[in-house]
Amino acid sequence: QVQLIESGGGLVQAGGSLRLSCAASGLIFSNYAMGWFRQAPENQREFVAAITWSGRDTFYRDSVKERFTIFRDNDNNSVYLQMNSLKPEDTAVYYCGAVFTRSNYLGGIVAETTQPDYWGQGTQVTVSS
Repeated sequence: QVQLIESGGGLVQAGGSLRLSCAASGLIFSNYAMGWFRQAPENQREFVAAITWSGRDTFYRDSVKERFTIFRDNDNNSVYLQMNSLKPEDTAVYYCGAVFTRSNYLGGIVAETTQPDYWGQGTQVTVSS
């Protein structure tokens, strides 16, 4: 049984930082690209960041570039999202997703035409102004 369990969400003031974690089990983690996605109230879920199976390549939506960093630890089956300089518009439920691929091209994930094979349950991030 595949499980993705996110943690690290919370309430933070604008300009602050949070680190989200996603612990995976029940799959061969290094066979999967990993992504972070978010859904704000009344909005559709959107792509935030993705990382290839090896961690060599990373991809970000424009609005989080230079502020967010995705990285992974394949020895511990975990992926992380370091979020700095948070803004109120970053408020959302954040989800991690696993995509079965060893490709270094993650354009489908970035364009949201490729949906993850597995999803976590989400963790709330609230940024106050």
